[in-house]
Amino acid sequence: MAYTSQSSPGFSATQPDTPAPSSETNSIPPPLISTGPSRFPPKFQQDQMPSPSIRTPAAASPANGVKTGSPIPHLSTPPGPPVFSSPIRPAAVPFRTSPASPQPVVFSSASSLPASTPPHFLNTSTGLQHQISDVSEDSTSVAESSNVLFSSQKVLKTKKLANVPSLGFGALVSPGREMSSGPQILQREPHRCPSCGAYSNLYCKILIGSGQWQCVICRKLNGSEGEYVAPSKEDLCHFPELSSSMVDYVRTGNRRPGFIPASDSRTSAPIVLVIDESLDEPHLQHLQSSLHAFIDSVSPTTRIGIILYGRTVSVYDFSEESVASADVLPGDKSPTPESLKALIYGTGIYLSPMHASLPVAHTIFSSLRPYKSSVPEASRDRCLGTAVEVALAIIQGPSAEVSRGVVRRSGANSRIVVCAGGPNTYGPGSVPHSVNHPNYLHMEKSALNWMEHLGHEAHQQNTVVDILCAGTCPVRVPILQPLAKASGGVLVLHDDFGEAFGVNLQRASARAAGSHGLLEVRCSDEILITQVVGPGEEAHVDTHETFKNDTSLYIQMLSVEESQSFALSMETKRDLKSDFLFFQFVVQYSNVYQADISRVITVRLPTVDSVSEYLESVQDEIAAVLIAKRTALQAKSQSDTIDMRATIDERVKDIALKFGTLAPKSKIYRFPKELSSVPELLFHLRRGPLLGSIVGHEDERSVLRNLFLNASFDLSLRMIAPRCLMHREGGTFEELPAYDLAMQSDAAVVLDHGTDVFIWLGAELAAEEGKSAAALAACRTLAEELTESRFPAPRILAFKEGSSQARYFVSRLIPAHKDPPYEQEARFPQLRTLSTEQRTKLKSSFLHFDDPSYCEWMRSLKLIPPEPS
Repeated sequence: MAYTSQSSPGFSATQPDTPAPSSETNSIPPPLISTGPSRFPPKFQQDQMPSPSIRTPAAASPANGVKTGSPIPHLSTPPGPPVFSSPIRPAAVPFRTSPASPQPVVFSSASSLPASTPPHFLNTSTGLQHQISDVSEDSTSVAESSNVLFSSQKVLKTKKLANVPSLGFGALVSPGREMSSGPQILQREPHRCPSCGAYSNLYCKILIGSGQWQCVICRKLNGSEGEYVAPSKEDLCHFPELSSSMVDYVRTGNRRPGFIPASDSRTSAPIVLVIDESLDEPHLQHLQSSLHAFIDSVSPTTRIGIILYGRTVSVYDFSEESVASADVLPGDKSPTPESLKALIYGTGIYLSPMHASLPVAHTIFSSLRPYKSSVPEASRDRCLGTAVEVALAIIQGPSAEVSRGVVRRSGANSRIVVCAGGPNTYGPGSVPHSVNHPNYLHMEKSALNWMEHLGHEAHQQNTVVDILCAGTCPVRVPILQPLAKASGGVLVLHDDFGEAFGVNLQRASARAAGSHGLLEVRCSDEILITQVVGPGEEAHVDTHETFKNDTSLYIQMLSVEESQSFALSMETKRDLKSDFLFFQFVVQYSNVYQADISRVITVRLPTVDSVSEYLESVQDEIAAVLIAKRTALQAKSQSDTIDMRATIDERVKDIALKFGTLAPKSKIYRFPKELSSVPELLFHLRRGPLLGSIVGHEDERSVLRNLFLNASFDLSLRMIAPRCLMHREGGTFEELPAYDLAMQSDAAVVLDHGTDVFIWLGAELAAEEGKSAAALAACRTLAEELTESRFPAPRILAFKEGSSQARYFVSRLIPAHKDPPYEQEARFPQLRTLSTEQRTKLKSSFLHFDDPSYCEWMRSLKLIPPEPS
């Protein structure tokens, strides 16, 4: 979701009277700000896991946590796993809509900034100031919330500089991210401002004699029904909402009148596998292996359904214990109410707990047979749309469950996981086998609309549709993407139905997802939200009867999962007078245990006059991810990506013009040293899979783009800039810049690029069987540890120096071998540890090509690159 005028994945809106940038801004194309409401994009995940021992000569990039099991070529029999000593520093992680309030809006996670001094409120009498207690006044350390990450920890008071569009200001919000320590839990109703709807929080001033509290958003004084009456301000710290930046207000399901909870929420939210039966034998064998492993991994209480589709839809019946039997429906049209009624009210059992149906499920998968006809893969009839309709009907079950005013609601999202080996070419939502069909464009448009409508229907039923594609047959991603996106699911491409596919099948079904999600954003009056990018859409919530001056932005989340984040771009409306700005994010959802949660996160940022103080507070990685999401939102086609690369160039030049310094006796600007990592991260972005030419097929780029727009901060950062780790003796790893100077023939290197992890073995190392086996084992262990909970699970590829596959690795590294030796050593200090002979050998191993190095690129922009931090 993002705010913009086109129907891009996201939602967007902008202030109609926003002044055009002056010529001083150096002709930055304004893809940051767009006009008019539209629709939204899809989504993604992050987990922070401790990593193996890694030495970090320079500042280590945050580590990403998630597990994968992609196939890696075995170069020899590996020994046991390596010993990891010191942990890596943990790593840090779209949407679009029109404003719900007077603010224009277009639709991450750094720490919320604690403040040690009381906020200054205007229009407050001196007497009141003496009686009011600021609970956070003596707090030197407030619990940080990694659910909200701001691009800077301070805000410039001068509007002109604060709103420089090339750098921008904003936040990454991860509503469903679970904290290791967990938020403070309150099982009572919150205190809310009757005027604007904001929640009481640790930054409120409290009149301890009467218990009144002053709202940080609208500054109104409100009563607390005597609850905040206290003899001293120290006593107020016993209230979690007055001492913690993040609290969860919880209401359990049994307190809801007219609501009957299921005995086990996970049992009440089934998983239905929708499987393509038009597969050739090699693909089918891999798929069967993945499916058998999947059902063995499923919780015994999980209800599961199995549906096959080709020219017809086969719904498998679990009431037969020894044979694989199915009811068959035609695939050329949507199922009729009569046929669905006969199916649902019949004698068959189509959703069954795993503990009761495991043998039957294994029998069903073993009975699958390869496609018999000689029709080419791309031309086979596949009624994917009809199959998903039938799956939704099976999940919904008899309509009698909603009767007599009693609602039976599952506590979490049900899941449909589609295992697709080709395009949808038969029945509703299909397109012709050939793009040369005379009516293809019209049929494609109809199919897109139908698929999006089906995705919305699934979302209305609290069902997420994930589409896992594999094989060599083009699946026509643009047709399938709207179905996954509108339901809150993802579409993932795989090389085959093997190990990586199987891992993603397990992770897709195991993701704990909340439902009925709503994100509220309230800010100080001086802040304007200009764009939101993320997995949701604008929600029009009428709160006027309850809160007369509620100007908050409401975002309906398509599902509530750890893997998601929303990127919010913001501006200041005027020069700032106050010492602090306040931001409150409220996530309302039902969790997997059927409790209604209201998670309240409140952040206070100080305002400053000093530009250098502001620049010091900028969080380079978070700022780069926000810029990247705004840029990727505009890159809908191959020609767009070329334009966006030029936009990145203009951005970097403009940041230097506004915040850098002019070199002596020169017209060349020196990039600000406080933002030393920003240009290198953006250089990785412009040449990587999202905007560069590494990915050859538009379908693949489209899938990556949609994943990125909704991804958590950790994954987003890794998708922009790869993380490079060199194996050392003893099984430890050293983190190095992602430069090609790491390609040393006696070393093994792991490169984590988010959706792909590469293991590169130098030729000298590969020639020593024992050492290469140990290094490969250590690298594999590290790769799996770094990605053990990432979804989608990345491919893990291993190869030797000089092999054809090594190009995947080389193309993602900055070609620093072209730089002069002094620049190489400054940016890649590990070179100093090499002997003269080793450096000569390394230099001679590189082939010449035209891609510029990072320093060459900066000089081509007439800029002096900043010194490495």
